Amino acid sequence: MKNVLIMGAGSGLSASLARCFGKAGFAVSLAARNSEKLRALSNETDASVFNCDATDKNNVQSLFRKLDDENLTPDIIIYNAGAYASGPINEIDTDVAKEVFMTNAFGAMLVAQEAVRRMLKQGHGTMLFTGASAGVKGFPKSAPFAMGKFALRGLCQSLARELAPQNIHVAHFVIDGLIYSTDRGAPYDDPATTLNPDEIAKTYLYIAQQDRTTWTWELELRPSVETF
Repeated sequence: MKNVLIMGAGSGLSASLARCFGKAGFAVSLAARNSEKLRALSNETDASVFNCDATDKNNVQSLFRKLDDENLTPDIIIYNAGAYASGPINEIDTDVAKEVFMTNAFGAMLVAQEAVRRMLKQGHGTMLFTGASAGVKGFPKSAPFAMGKFALRGLCQSLARELAPQNIHVAHFVIDGLIYSTDRGAPYDDPATTLNPDEIAKTYLYIAQQDRTTWTWELELRPSVETF
């Protein structure tokens, strides 16, 4: 059985990913700053749950040691941690902006580093990163988010080129649109104009299982009504 680690787990896309990979036969581990919120999902998917702040080097190193100790060293990692802030550039709280950048980009590097150290020894591995359209084009009043997602895309592009020859698959997902959620209300609760998280998860699973002769490094997912 292969192991998958979902970083930044929560009730949205991460929950769909946990269900999808669990049904496909993977042993699922969930990590988040507040693991208590994951108990119901853990019970549903039989996933292991861990506390971890992805932006803290010591936290990340401790998480991977725990995974090793429990025979859950990941064959696949999914970095789904994210943070958002917006506003006019002259009014943005720089402390908040730093946290947004750290969560979207620097945390991804910390997790990738620990994962790769193990994947190189295993001789294989897959790393999937959740990006956004903000990583392809910067929108007005969205500087912190754009910085983080552009940096994440650059990290993924670099890792893909570095690690593919060593049998480690790196893929970046541009989520271009809102993800469906009844809890968040309008406009997230309209299935006709949003991305279905269960369908996104199926795409992640497909990419994770690609043969190395046809690896995808980046793909965009958007609802049919989304302009681009």
